[in-house]
Amino acid sequence: MRITDNRYAGEMSKFNLAVRMIGHEARTGTIRACTGFSEDRIRKIYATYFKSGKDNQVKRRRGKSPTQIAAFISSSGRQSEATVLACLFLYCGVMRLNDAEGTVVRKHLDPVGLGERICDAFETYRSVHPNPGLCFERTWNLFNALTREQELFFAACADCGGPYIQDRYALDYQRCPFCEIKQGD
Repeated sequence: MRITDNRYAGEMSKFNLAVRMIGHEARTGTIRACTGFSEDRIRKIYATYFKSGKDNQVKRRRGKSPTQIAAFISSSGRQSEATVLACLFLYCGVMRLNDAEGTVVRKHLDPVGLGERICDAFETYRSVHPNPGLCFERTWNLFNALTREQELFFAACADCGGPYIQDRYALDYQRCPFCEIKQGD
């Protein structure tokens, strides 16, 4: 084995991540943030590997990524899905709990490692939820709302003690969405 055999490994990992994210219908800006590829290169990857198929199921989303957090807390069902996804972020190692107040801190990962782990969390979430309500872009938004903007945090349920995602600036009745759903039955 020569020393130069591994010189393109970094480029291949970026390329594989871009293909994986396009498969999840991530927007160009999100892919660019994780891979560093130009918009033109991302479009060419899509055209080469996804657009040419006759039964193309992968769509290219246009515009900016969503930034509103209402999709995560608008109903008990959505809040429970967001909670599961946020717990998967913890499990996959993209963030960690900071203190007893439920705030989270983004782990210091290279952009490619971050993108791969968020893809891992999203793929696990989709395997747990047969009809997922959150797309990949909402997953990216949830991660940013928890770590960068800190609009969301982990609260503890007064009934069961379990963690759940809560809006930092909204009234909190201290009941997790799982207990809400159980009580509604």
